[in-house]
Amino acid sequence: MGVPGLTGFVEECGAFFAELRVRDTKLVIDGSSLYYHLFFASAADFRRGGDYGPFAAAVDEFFAVLRSCGVAAFVVLDGGRGAADRKLGTLRERAAERLCRAHGLSRGEGGRVLPLLARHAFVQALRRAAVPFVQCWAEADREVAALANRWGCPVLSLDSDFFIFELAGGYCPLSAFRWRDVRAERSGRYIPARRFQAESFCGRFGQLRRSVLPLFAVMSGNDYVDVTEFEGFLGKVRLPGRHGRARGLLGWLAGFAGPEEAADAVLKRLGGRRRDAVRELLRAALEDYAPSHVNLEEFFLEGRYRCEEAEASGLPSWLLGALARGELAPLVANVVTLRSTFLHVQVEDMRRPSAHCAALPIRRVLYGLLLRAATRADAQPQSQSGALPAVCEFDRVQKSVKKTFVQAASLPAPFGEDGFSLAKLVEVPVSHRQLLLLETLGVKMSLLESVPAHLQLPVAVTCYWTRCSEPKVNLHHLKALLLMIVSGELHRITDDPELTVLHPEDNSIAYNEFLKWKEEKLQNKDFDLDAAHGFCQWQCCLEMGLYLNQLLCSPLAEPDLARLYSGTVVHGLYRDLKSTPSVENVFSSSPKLTELYQVLLNVVMSAVSPDFFQKKTEVKSESRKKKKASKKTKAVRCAVSETQYLCDVNRFASLSMDD
Repeated sequence: MGVPGLTGFVEECGAFFAELRVRDTKLVIDGSSLYYHLFFASAADFRRGGDYGPFAAAVDEFFAVLRSCGVAAFVVLDGGRGAADRKLGTLRERAAERLCRAHGLSRGEGGRVLPLLARHAFVQALRRAAVPFVQCWAEADREVAALANRWGCPVLSLDSDFFIFELAGGYCPLSAFRWRDVRAERSGRYIPARRFQAESFCGRFGQLRRSVLPLFAVMSGNDYVDVTEFEGFLGKVRLPGRHGRARGLLGWLAGFAGPEEAADAVLKRLGGRRRDAVRELLRAALEDYAPSHVNLEEFFLEGRYRCEEAEASGLPSWLLGALARGELAPLVANVVTLRSTFLHVQVEDMRRPSAHCAALPIRRVLYGLLLRAATRADAQPQSQSGALPAVCEFDRVQKSVKKTFVQAASLPAPFGEDGFSLAKLVEVPVSHRQLLLLETLGVKMSLLESVPAHLQLPVAVTCYWTRCSEPKVNLHHLKALLLMIVSGELHRITDDPELTVLHPEDNSIAYNEFLKWKEEKLQNKDFDLDAAHGFCQWQCCLEMGLYLNQLLCSPLAEPDLARLYSGTVVHGLYRDLKSTPSVENVFSSSPKLTELYQVLLNVVMSAVSPDFFQKKTEVKSESRKKKKASKKTKAVRCAVSETQYLCDVNRFASLSMDD
């Protein structure tokens, strides 16, 4: 949630904060705020698709500092949108704002946009650092507050709603949590921080009671309430000067003993026609600040996440558990409960169809698995044609966020209508689950056998992306991407003492040469929008490949995003390959890495036709295709290319074979 302007209002009056030395305590952390804060504090790139390595390193450092001060951190992440979908309007507004910022970045303007896989990289970093975390069914604010109050410890967040919750241990804004400035004294190390003092805040406005702060938040317009509902009333209490509306409303609320009395006074000032609707709005909104009945302590102690709304969804218990453990993305809950999802914008070429179009066939298979279960759970009949329900996708169309409907794929046995239900998906043999994943990506396992296990999924995705991207990627795109993956392997080897003993001298030389290349070449700040669009499509394909792999209970190993993708590296390699082809030999001093690069390149080249990367000479034919694609953009969700269509044809033929 969040109350617009409240953070600025509170922080401008520093008397509302007390100095705090954070050590030897539990600390409940709002995970969504933390990964947003750490990503932009880590100086990681976000214009070129993200540098997940520096981001993951910042996450590791953050929790190492907490441990050194005796702080036991517990991270709570937001989940899906919830069955009521009350924040839909706010989410659409924020999606439009992100799109505006991304468009500005694509043109060289300021701003910042969180890269597509930042949240996924954060979850991986938490697991690697053995930090306990939970992913809630819906928004996590109430559960964060309830857990902190159960333990009597502080909450760490950037969400202004925590100024409103009654918190026994107080609220520490991340902006005032100086974790890079650890200090030591005789009693031990501590992190300097500031804690919000609600009593001081209320005392500033006479007899203001803490119990009416939720009504202040609601009438100020939080994520669930449109402030225009109260615009006429607020105009009457507004005071002159900065933050006049907030100061006037707080002063007016100080005259009431509790929120019910104040709410009645508000309703009396409204017209009779609006009164009932606003009464219901206030009732629902005030509940958002009431204690949650979900006991997260039970999850952290015993691994059980019990939530009535989650259990009412009809999803099988194994899947609910995987969602709570962060093994499945919130998209899963949104598709099943709402048949709707937001596809997050990146810094891409806004003149072209959304980069997410490249991954459409993968999403259709994902929806096919999920919606078949949803149809059975709520007993809604399928259409007369036998087609599964569609999913409403909010995605970029040119420079606007539009909603379109995508039909789920019809799946073959043993995943089709007469086969295993989603509840029994874990019982499907691994070979069948792996085959569905690979057939979706258009790759055979025999082609991947020469690839290290932890790289098989991204290489399969790369084969898919090479064939299905639109406009078609060129050989420089592919080579830059594969060289970037090899550079990640080099970092992995040099960082792991057990792996360093293998070819230590060769790898050390290659590592130093690569660092030298980075220092010399990455000073160039030029931005290639065409290249960016292609690599955005790759991330979209990887994201959905990861989600499908997770839903199928990981028949392939999940790659480490911190070592897999670096936007600055891949853009630098792409730029150099166009002018200096010799950069392809950047790892020549290491036979092992050179061999790995050749293996990856040969696998992808084997997955496309021999003449795939040859330039076309028929200019007229190319022009006709562009016109055809332009017409498609107007008629359908996005201009799904002819190549993508071919990617979707007969992908499941081999699944009808016996295991």
